[in-house]
Amino acid sequence: MQELLFVKENEETSNYPNNQTTNYTHHDQLFKELIQTFFEEFIEIFFPDIYVHIDFLTIHPLSEEMFTDLFEGESRRADIVIETKLKGQETFLIIHVEAQSYYQENFHERMYHYFSLLYNKYRKPILPIAVFSYDEKRVEKNEYTLEFPFFRVMNFRYLTLNLRKLHWKDYITSDNPVAASLLSKMGYRDEEKIEVKKEFLRMLVRMNLDPARERYIYGFFEQYLTLSNEEEEILMQEVKRLDPSERVKIMELPISYEERGIEKGKEIGKEIGKEEATHKIAKELLKKGLPLELIEEVTGLNTKELEQIKDLP
Repeated sequence: MQELLFVKENEETSNYPNNQTTNYTHHDQLFKELIQTFFEEFIEIFFPDIYVHIDFLTIHPLSEEMFTDLFEGESRRADIVIETKLKGQETFLIIHVEAQSYYQENFHERMYHYFSLLYNKYRKPILPIAVFSYDEKRVEKNEYTLEFPFFRVMNFRYLTLNLRKLHWKDYITSDNPVAASLLSKMGYRDEEKIEVKKEFLRMLVRMNLDPARERYIYGFFEQYLTLSNEEEEILMQEVKRLDPSERVKIMELPISYEERGIEKGKEIGKEIGKEEATHKIAKELLKKGLPLELIEEVTGLNTKELEQIKDLP
């Protein structure tokens, strides 16, 4: 029987620069959830040569593993461990994916350390992959060599995926949710931000995902690419110039209504502060079919008041 173990590890303790543990842990958690939710799509879009060898019908998650680094005095948790079968082979394989959100001088050595821990645990061939998502322009190593002037003991290598070195336009024709999410972490110029988000929205409506996944992908994108109010206005003008059928679908995205509704409600509420204005906003949001909980948050009205407003002509 052929099996594959997919492992993504996440730093749990204090080896982050400038004491930014919370920020980097948050980043790692976002990437963990993205890869875990769209595991097949992640491999398909970025590692197609691996994708063709995996039987995705047989994958199922295994329990988390905790490893202790005795030299660095830190612990590492294997966030994602997925078991599956390989096609046409009898050997077992472990794929280890490490998402790295900041530059680390000895990262190549650390990758070998994780490799050795996993191999010692499972005693199976391992394919390591490093995903770099930080903004700094660095030349990352993809190997760790142990050698003497007279003898090379080993040359450990791993696959790398540097998101900032990917050109975002190469992925906008894809209907892959991971590609759509990670447009926000790929290489683009600051003046391209509006265009990047417009193409992201076009991808989102083409994929026709369920509302939960739609909101998740939008939320991930917004974590890394946020437009100013002025830029959002320009974006809306760009959207209006799209094909009518595509424009309507983008404007009907629940996330777009929520975003505009909340901002509009807060802005008008601050400027006017009148009961009739609040009721008018509530009625408009009710017409759009937004959830009552969201409208309550925007307007400050309770469920009973909203039901009364809903019945008004």
